[in-house]
Amino acid sequence: MVKGLYTAYTGMLNQQNRMDVLTNNLANSATNGFKKEGSTSQSFDEQLAIKIKDTSAYSLPKTLGDVTLGVKIGECYTDYGQGAFRVTDNVYDMAIDGDGFFAISYTNKAGEASVKYTRDGAFTVNREGYLMTKDGDFVLNQAAAMGGNPGQAGYIQVDPNLPLVVDKNGDIYQNDMLVAQIGVVDFADYNFLAKYGENMYDLVDGGQVQASEAQVNQGTLEMSNVNVVSEMVEMINITRAYESNQKIIQTIDSTLEKAVNSIGKA
Repeated sequence: MVKGLYTAYTGMLNQQNRMDVLTNNLANSATNGFKKEGSTSQSFDEQLAIKIKDTSAYSLPKTLGDVTLGVKIGECYTDYGQGAFRVTDNVYDMAIDGDGFFAISYTNKAGEASVKYTRDGAFTVNREGYLMTKDGDFVLNQAAAMGGNPGQAGYIQVDPNLPLVVDKNGDIYQNDMLVAQIGVVDFADYNFLAKYGENMYDLVDGGQVQASEAQVNQGTLEMSNVNVVSEMVEMINITRAYESNQKIIQTIDSTLEKAVNSIGKA
């Protein structure tokens, strides 16, 4: 097998993976609180190349040196940088200024409840006065968020007919009385966060919840931290790199065709 074919092929796979990550970022550029992803790549481990069927030295194959067989796809990572704020003046819209996440009681199709985390603070209140996400999941108070309890005791209930004020600590006031505190928590190591879907994160085994020092801004939403212009420029670079590897394969294929059909017949 021609090594150049394999090297160019792995390069195309790597660029395709980068493009998949980039297009997902662009698709979520308008998603509240979305955190963009990036991809990494690394070289294959170097292999020692030797001559085969070399009779110049009896039973002692001569080495040609170390070679690498191209690039392989590395890990994907998430950029948790702060997104821009957009003022909505909606009293139920919240944005976190700093490191932290809202805690949500999420119920799956099997009826199992668990705590998920999100930066999307586009909340609403139902008829019973419970603070919820747009998808109908309950927002948890601070005690339930720190304890990881998704039960009804941790739901936030307000009077939907009264004005609502939320201060920087996430404390909810109605008629100058403290009603509840929105659950905002942080994590000791973000490597234990896994994207769950629906703009939420899951804390995997080993992750530790800790208090957050972030502030809550009422009437504001955090936008995605995706820079559309830079992502489009990167898309052009990826496309050119993919085409370059494609041309290498076409050139090698043309050379092999001439070697088989022309030189081989001579």
